[in-house]
Amino acid sequence: MSSCKIDHPLEDVKAKLTSQQHVLPKDLYQRCTDYLENERSQIELNELFHLLKKYDLADSEEQLNRNKKMIKLLEG
Repeated sequence: MSSCKIDHPLEDVKAKLTSQQHVLPKDLYQRCTDYLENERSQIELNELFHLLKKYDLADSEEQLNRNKKMIKLLEG
């Protein structure tokens, strides 16, 4: 999603997920939480981080787009 060159550690991804919990669909939040329980590659962590980044500021169409991308990532 992003061309960011920063690697986001698991702890940062979990913190970002928690910070967006209030705007994410409940089932998607739970699926992301479960997804992070297993070891993930740095690429996967970075992708999820950037899908969650500023999710709360995105309009509803952008949120739906990100939801689809998250589901695709979670289903691997």
